Amino acid sequence: MPLLEVEDLRVSFHTRNGIVRAVNGVSFSVEKGETLGVVGESGSGKSVTAYSMLGLIPQPPGRIEGGRAMFGGIDLLKASRKQLAGLRGKRVAMIFQDPMTSLNPYLRVGDQIIEPLMIHDRISKEDAMKRALAALREVGVQDPESRLGAYPHQFSGGMRQRVMIAMALITKPELLIADEPTTALDVTVQAQILELIKRMQENTGTAVIFITHDLGVVSGFCDHVQVMYAGQIVETASVGDIFKRPLHPYNRALQKSIPAFQPKGKELYTIPGLPPDLSKPITGCAFAPRCEFVQDICRKDVIRLDTIVADHESSCVRVQRGELSLD
Repeated sequence: MPLLEVEDLRVSFHTRNGIVRAVNGVSFSVEKGETLGVVGESGSGKSVTAYSMLGLIPQPPGRIEGGRAMFGGIDLLKASRKQLAGLRGKRVAMIFQDPMTSLNPYLRVGDQIIEPLMIHDRISKEDAMKRALAALREVGVQDPESRLGAYPHQFSGGMRQRVMIAMALITKPELLIADEPTTALDVTVQAQILELIKRMQENTGTAVIFITHDLGVVSGFCDHVQVMYAGQIVETASVGDIFKRPLHPYNRALQKSIPAFQPKGKELYTIPGLPPDLSKPITGCAFAPRCEFVQDICRKDVIRLDTIVADHESSCVRVQRGELSLD
């Protein structure tokens, strides 16, 4: 049985300009110890999917329109505030994208790191501080003894991100949701953080949902990958297949956009056009207006994710009909 199983998740935002369907029928599962990568452009619904499961989207204007998210026998979408409070920070932890707005500017860093331990494990403050020191050392913070007494504004962006990671890992959660966790870190520290998360997975069996724009990190860190576009999953497969055998034009276009894959001396490839306005109805494939392989059938059919080969699903109608090969 999966550690987390999400079925037909639909989340919308009711605004003055209309209803924005940010997540529209997303289904996936995560096994114990697995790392699931979630990739896609900004606005594709990656973060909203994660936030909605933990009750972190503002309501209103946000509204969970349907679906379920089963974790340990509890439907996270229907759980009470008390149930979610007991899960968040203990069994499920999250590393947020922006550490400056996620850390409380009025509290010392040490007090914020030990808060999950004080609430969930109910250990003494002295023991909690010892664990906080160890956690800061593991994420590469120099002189952690003095850093525990500092405030967030006294840290650089990268150092604040390390503090957020230490907070998330300190309770050894069953599920870690990491929203762009290494964005503010240089390549060397990024590798150290990813190695730390991997080591924790091996020791505790923690599952990870890794939300990122960095396909390079995904290729070396994740087991499975789901590609999101316009609030839907358009392709999902093992990490090897998603790169070696793309089965959706959007995934193929994302990979063509990686600078390291560009021919030297030629103009960098960019995906033409812009993502669709999710407050307006979309007929057929949402990627059709930007797709180089588009045909009339793409704008008419009801789009569904379907298995193409074992453990590899795509929502491209032409791929499903065997008319298109993207190798």
